[in-house]
Amino acid sequence: MARIVFLLISALLSGPVLAQDLTFDHVETEECLVNMGHGDNKADCIGASAGSCMQQPGGDSTYGMGFCLDGETQYWDGTLNEAYQQLRAVRQRSDAELPDNLAVQADTLRDMQRAWIHYRDARCGHEASLWQGGTGASPAFMQCMMQLTAEQALYLLALYSGEG
Repeated sequence: MARIVFLLISALLSGPVLAQDLTFDHVETEECLVNMGHGDNKADCIGASAGSCMQQPGGDSTYGMGFCLDGETQYWDGTLNEAYQQLRAVRQRSDAELPDNLAVQADTLRDMQRAWIHYRDARCGHEASLWQGGTGASPAFMQCMMQLTAEQALYLLALYSGEG
């Protein structure tokens, strides 16, 4: 997290970016997750690929930061959606074995996820508003989206694996 904040601040002081030269690869994040030891905090991997992307020439510009943060957000969003679908299927099977008045796990999971989406959007909108229309608003919004999406993905993965 501190690394991303540092990169965001340093990016505001940099020059223009050549969009065609930037590439995003989620390998840093995946390697971080794979190399986590038992009991390590997987949230420490959030931003690994975006941070690596921002170290490319032009990656520290406002446009570059947005590109890199969006790339990692998309990675986490895919992870989140896969974990949600798998977890929902598990909860539906569990609900099928329960009396109707107790068969609510799949529905409460869906309701929680819908409420989380509204919370994420509102919180990240607020984060952007703190920049009062300045050029940092977009990277602040994207950083928030990446962070919260990754945290929710990790939460759903933990629930699915029985760790949550």
